[in-house]
Amino acid sequence: MSEHEDKAKGAMNKAAGEAKDAVGEATGNKDLKDEGKAQKLKGHGQDLKGEAKGAFKDKS
Repeated sequence: MSEHEDKAKGAMNKAAGEAKDAVGEATGNKDLKDEGKAQKLKGHGQDLKGEAKGAFKDKS
């Protein structure tokens, strides 16, 4: 997967996670809120992975 693909997937996971977190908070659904937080973390990790790929690519 390329730098841009990782960053795009990260952004999608962060957005979906944010939505789940917000809906879970609004409805009192702790499981959905926790799922949203986990998905946001996954997205953040994918974002960092993409940034790392970009940093190594720039140094090549």
